[in-house]
Amino acid sequence: MTAEISPNTKAILLLTAPLILSKNIRSEKLLTPTEYKKLAVFLREKKYQPSDFLTERAETVLSECSVLFGLERLKNLLARGYQLSQAIENWNAIGIWVLSRADPQYPKKIKHLLKEDAPAVLYGCGPIALCDKQAFAVVGSRNVDDELKAYAKEVGLKAAKNNIALVSGGAKGVDQVSMGGALQAGGVTIGMLADSLRRAVLDAENRTYLQNGQLLLLSPYDPKAGFNVGNAMQRNKLIYALAEASLVVNSDFEKGGTWNGAVEQLRKFSSKPLYVRATGNSSKGLEELQKRGALPWPEPKDSESFLKVFNKEKIPSSVETDLFSSSLNCSIESEQADLSVSFEEKQENEIQSFEESKSIEETSSGSFQTDEKKEEKMGSCQVSAASEKVLEIAKDDAISNPADLLFESVRIIAFQILKKPMQDSEFASAMEV
Repeated sequence: MTAEISPNTKAILLLTAPLILSKNIRSEKLLTPTEYKKLAVFLREKKYQPSDFLTERAETVLSECSVLFGLERLKNLLARGYQLSQAIENWNAIGIWVLSRADPQYPKKIKHLLKEDAPAVLYGCGPIALCDKQAFAVVGSRNVDDELKAYAKEVGLKAAKNNIALVSGGAKGVDQVSMGGALQAGGVTIGMLADSLRRAVLDAENRTYLQNGQLLLLSPYDPKAGFNVGNAMQRNKLIYALAEASLVVNSDFEKGGTWNGAVEQLRKFSSKPLYVRATGNSSKGLEELQKRGALPWPEPKDSESFLKVFNKEKIPSSVETDLFSSSLNCSIESEQADLSVSFEEKQENEIQSFEESKSIEETSSGSFQTDEKKEEKMGSCQVSAASEKVLEIAKDDAISNPADLLFESVRIIAFQILKKPMQDSEFASAMEV
């Protein structure tokens, strides 16, 4: 990663960054993230770029943008060229680079998921290409016992063995231990820091991993910024944004960064699977996260199991087709008649039926159903077939308790019904509830 900073990024830094070396400007004069978002939209609409503030067009651009924040304020911020050059020299000396949303190297995962809410700038050290790898986030509290530390380390080891980047927050406790486990096993990690990037870059152990390409340290905050609760909360979404799946090792209930970050992820970005530890001593925090949609981590024992669970929420099309076919090959009457048939026999019959009919579903009597007749049996039939599919998963220890079986059943059925956007009443009718 080159230390060269683009003109667009320089302009954004002047407008938003504290440039700790500067002693002549109060932080409240900087554009806040919300204000810069407003400015970015304005510039785009006017077909300007941030770098235009640093060219011969500056007066024109400033004049038009002054309606947003005032001409004097913008001019004072942009006049900090000397302070910026000092800061850049300081960053370059220890290997810190800076990217803005205007740069092509800016992490695509963050930009795609958060769009204009993505941080205006990211400071970093290490290979930015690690952001493109398939990644697994591990988060948890700072204060954990030796048992949970060993657990977090083992998760890091598993990620490394499966060539998956481990993403965490770099804080003491679960974050550092899981990252350390992955690094020691030869894997790669991404630390999304809420504070003290400069100190982390200078750490002797980190330097070794940074130099051999195993570690990438990132932060949306100035490299010298100290700890701030608000910053820690805000950076959580960046950890999740870089990962295709996540695991919460432990969490307090309704307090702390781990809880708030997980709840936000479940509420806003539920397309990505979020797991919680399901073995050992549980906690109210983990239990409540499951009630909100988190999945129990199935403790995969080998690479195949780990990779399979990694994409668990993204049901493969072949599995969806299997579930859909199975749901159409049952009836309420046959459900009751089949109570004496073993689970294995019923699954074997369903699989055989699916293999025999690809586009047209065959009934148990050998006749073929029209689309209308198929739809008439989507209700209770889906519940039965989906539940049996979940029981099959449960036998492999993927799901550990009745509540989770119920959740998984409803989720699978919803996937089948929601083939197009539906109103609440339409969905309720389709579910027959």
